[in-house]
Amino acid sequence: MKPYTFSVIVPLYNKQNEIGDTLRSILAQRYAPLEIVVVNDGSTDGSTEVVRSFDSPLIRLITQPNAGECAARNRAIAEARGGYLALLDADDTWDPGYLEEIARLIDRYPGCGMYSTAFQIVSREGVFPSHSPKEEGVVDDFFRRSLSYYVSIPSASTIPAFVFKEVGGFPEGMRMGGDQYMWVKIARRYPVCYSPKRLLNYSLVASNRSAAIYTPETTSYSFRDFYDPQGDFYLNEYLARVELGKALTLSAKGGTQEGRSAERFYRYTRCNRRAWYKLWVLNRIPMPLRAWVFRQYNRLAWKLAKKGL
Repeated sequence: MKPYTFSVIVPLYNKQNEIGDTLRSILAQRYAPLEIVVVNDGSTDGSTEVVRSFDSPLIRLITQPNAGECAARNRAIAEARGGYLALLDADDTWDPGYLEEIARLIDRYPGCGMYSTAFQIVSREGVFPSHSPKEEGVVDDFFRRSLSYYVSIPSASTIPAFVFKEVGGFPEGMRMGGDQYMWVKIARRYPVCYSPKRLLNYSLVASNRSAAIYTPETTSYSFRDFYDPQGDFYLNEYLARVELGKALTLSAKGGTQEGRSAERFYRYTRCNRRAWYKLWVLNRIPMPLRAWVFRQYNRLAWKLAKKGL
């Protein structure tokens, strides 16, 4: 196997209870990274003290005023020195073979714009496998596959540094879906490689989950910029899937205007009709009941499907 240099990118905001386990999982990798770039995005708890307690020359801690997860990732990417940038959120953990598997994929499938693995979902109900493809290799159609499976999520994805130079960084100011926005930019230009090995533990039980504290976005970036009615059918359906999911959360939190806008724009969808109808119904439920109905629906969906994302 050829030698590869990995910079691990960790955005950090108020994860005092989780960041220690995250860092220990990186330091336990059989294929050691070049560095671990942690960007403290204005944490107000003891997160930075936990990071400083690690006596490792691999860890670089950078502090900035709170600007959001996408901005923190972009700062870490700008500071990174490795040839490959491995993303890991501050409440998730890798199994010891994660970077080793990514290096094997790069060796076997060179030239891809992203390398991802399957993962496990850690919830209060237990640990469940992600609903991900079973085949290893270059994904035949990223957008089509992503309509039915979890092909790539941030903490299980590694991206060559040159790709960021080609397509740009994460969409700053976007509080939900910034990772999928980046996937669109990458998968439109490069092949995506995938391994079915479950080497990430994705946490649904961590404190300060972004979905739980969502506030309206203030960003100039929009998934609708990628929409072309005469373009790739599955790309357009992927855009609808992501935006309808975001709109459901917004509508449940009180964003009726945003919910109605997504309902109108993505009326075209054929592969996401259930999500569209769910949004249509949610937008018409009285505001005081909307969040409760949405929570109950998601709890039932979790129990039935054990997907959890």
